Amino acid sequence: MNLPFFVYGTLKPGEPNYVRYLTGHTTAEIAAHLASAAMFTQGPYPFLTRESDLVLPEAVVYGSLITVRLPVYELVLADLDRLEGYVGGGSANLYERVTLEVMTAAGPQTAWVYLAGNHALALIRSGQMRPVAGGNW
Repeated sequence: MNLPFFVYGTLKPGEPNYVRYLTGHTTAEIAAHLASAAMFTQGPYPFLTRESDLVLPEAVVYGSLITVRLPVYELVLADLDRLEGYVGGGSANLYERVTLEVMTAAGPQTAWVYLAGNHALALIRSGQMRPVAGGNW
């Protein structure tokens, strides 16, 4: 499934991991947001969650919807999965890759989104991560 990616942290255009993993590999980059979501961090990158006990209903996370060129899609997907510590079916993932609808100026779009994994959620719940104010990294 060659879906675009909703990026909200260090993979956004202009951020360090965008330069490393996405420069020259995209066909479109548009502003997008995800409703009922929040970001938390304890360092140089954020974790996104939609867990109802951690997110206010009106909370929004802002980012970019990135479309990757087909000839390199599988390579980029594998690189991003490695970066985000995601293994399909894994129980100890740093992030989980899921499909969600994000909003753009043109309307809703289905995209891959990396959400906080179980360990990160435990750190958030224990107060070891702080919220990212305003939903913008």
